[in-house]
Amino acid sequence: MIAIVSGGLDSVVLAHHLHAEGHEVHLLSIDYGQRHRKEHDYARIAADRIGAEHEIVDLSNVASMLPGYSLTDSQVDVPDQHYTAPGSVNVVPNRNVILLSVAYGKAAAVKADQVAIGALAGDASTAPDCSAEFIASFNAMEKVACAGYAPAHLEVVAPFIDLHKHDVIRLGEKLGVDWTETWSCFKGTEVHCGTCAACVDRIQAFERAETTDPTVYFKE
Repeated sequence: MIAIVSGGLDSVVLAHHLHAEGHEVHLLSIDYGQRHRKEHDYARIAADRIGAEHEIVDLSNVASMLPGYSLTDSQVDVPDQHYTAPGSVNVVPNRNVILLSVAYGKAAAVKADQVAIGALAGDASTAPDCSAEFIASFNAMEKVACAGYAPAHLEVVAPFIDLHKHDVIRLGEKLGVDWTETWSCFKGTEVHCGTCAACVDRIQAFERAETTDPTVYFKE
């Protein structure tokens, strides 16, 4: 199985979850020029924890084609605010199309059975390519695009599509995930800023999960 694992909280829990279920997992991180690409260091740690292979795909030049978004354009600051829907500068439209296309191509080449992504319930309110509808549509497209070349049973799966981030944290607790070995902050600085949308989501999710948050935040 190919799992898209950025090193973020959701994807690291996904890696541990798939491993616990007995899957042979290959972790794929994709550098699309995001300013917080240090997250991939945490994907590598996750791979080491579960004894999986980890690969980083360099698509960093793609960022120059995606101006106007805080994650891919150095001229756009990461705002200290929560997501706004629609039109948040924190969302890179079509990003999952790019990431999944690469992962699916890899899976087809190595004859893997599934591609896993850590999309959550609620993500689609700001990022439409995180929705269950998108996953189904993407699978339908790939059945045509890779007909006769990919295993007939190959598909993209989103095991957390019905979960919220606090649910994922509760699952991670059961799996023994070390939260200090995950990265959320969009700014990619030395420690989590504590004020960007990703940090706010992280803080609130730990509160809702009623779990201690060991993350060091700059705002503290």
